[in-house]
Amino acid sequence: MNLLIALAYLIAAVLFILGLKQLSSPKGARNGNFTAAAGMVIAIGATIPLLHFTTTGLIVIVIGVLIGGAVGTFGARMVKMTAIPQMVALFNGVGGGAAALVAVSELLSFGSHPPFAEAFPSVFSIVIGSISFAGSMVAFAKLQELMTGTPITYPGQQVVNGLIAAAIIGFVIAVLAIASVPFSFVGLMVLALVLGGADMPVVISLLNAFTGLAVAASGFTLNNFALIVAGTLVGASGSLLTKLMSDAMGRSLGNVLFGAFGQVKTGAAAVAGKETRSVRAGNAEDLATLLAYSRRVIIVPGYGLAVAQAQHAVRELAELLEKRGVEVNYAIHPVAGRMPGHMNVLLAEANVPYEQLKEMDEINGEFKDADVALVVGANDVVNPAARSSPGSPIYGMPILNADQAKNIVFMKRSMRPGFAGIDNDLLYDSKTIMFFGDAKDSLTKLVNAVKAA
Repeated sequence: MNLLIALAYLIAAVLFILGLKQLSSPKGARNGNFTAAAGMVIAIGATIPLLHFTTTGLIVIVIGVLIGGAVGTFGARMVKMTAIPQMVALFNGVGGGAAALVAVSELLSFGSHPPFAEAFPSVFSIVIGSISFAGSMVAFAKLQELMTGTPITYPGQQVVNGLIAAAIIGFVIAVLAIASVPFSFVGLMVLALVLGGADMPVVISLLNAFTGLAVAASGFTLNNFALIVAGTLVGASGSLLTKLMSDAMGRSLGNVLFGAFGQVKTGAAAVAGKETRSVRAGNAEDLATLLAYSRRVIIVPGYGLAVAQAQHAVRELAELLEKRGVEVNYAIHPVAGRMPGHMNVLLAEANVPYEQLKEMDEINGEFKDADVALVVGANDVVNPAARSSPGSPIYGMPILNADQAKNIVFMKRSMRPGFAGIDNDLLYDSKTIMFFGDAKDSLTKLVNAVKAA
């Protein structure tokens, strides 16, 4: 029996790895979900014989499965693609919170003096799981615009965070070296929740990694091979993705975690500069003519496109241009949107051909040959300050070379700065034409104007 269970766990682990591999490509992502889901079904099926159900426990499990299944089905069917980052944040939080609660339950069952080999992974799971839960809830609130998206800072904030971290270490030592009593590990959980709930610009990929590590630690606590493998895979892939996202922002991980990125900083010189600079604004008819008689157009999508749910409109515009013989491609920056791969998912959902979605390194050399760079709701990822202004918060961040195109059409609601909180000199470039308004409405106007051109 144990041999069969071990074999089932091994098959599940292989399916997890294959599913993760398939998820690395838009073409294989759908099959990757099915592959990983099949692995999870096998893992759950193999775990059931190991459980010793009581009547109450069985009822709780059935209720949990029904509620979770209903919520998951509703989310999969009803949540819009533009809200995927929020849903991912919630899923991350639920996973981390569940791992922390399981660890608390295990510590209660071990008594006041659990073996170190059992207590350490439980404590680790409580800390990391709680931080992941609180951080994910903050991420959800920001993405859902339930709270401000800019960092909330106050004098001595780092000192307060340091004191909380020191208190967490103290509680960890108390649980491991003295006694595992409810006060100590519940206090540990509360402090970890506070630390994770601090206003940190933590990327979703890092929270995903935290959840994976918490689940893996729970696997050690429960002696469950499937949890260890699944959690390790999530933790490793999330950590690698976090590193890639940090590199794409041109910032260290420490700066991403603790830097107050996103605060609007406007000095006297900047204000004076804005008063003397002007921008060119265009209308749909003129811009439609420019686009329709171009040879090559590169579309740069950003979060503004996602918020306006304009992915279908931009695809329709691209198809109209292609029928007129215009070559159209999409330039995808690694941190465009609010989560890794956000733009790829949105555009794929609108049936944009995969081969037209080009990553930054692949497309950057093509901007100089483009007649028009159409920037839709993006800002910081095309801001030349990343190259030319050493004092800028985004200096050193790799950007899309939209400024090298022969003409730039910049679609924005207003002249407000992007997430980094700084002005974009590209808006004032002599080659740039501003087209103000909601991205979906503006694209619809362009579609109609191109049809009439």
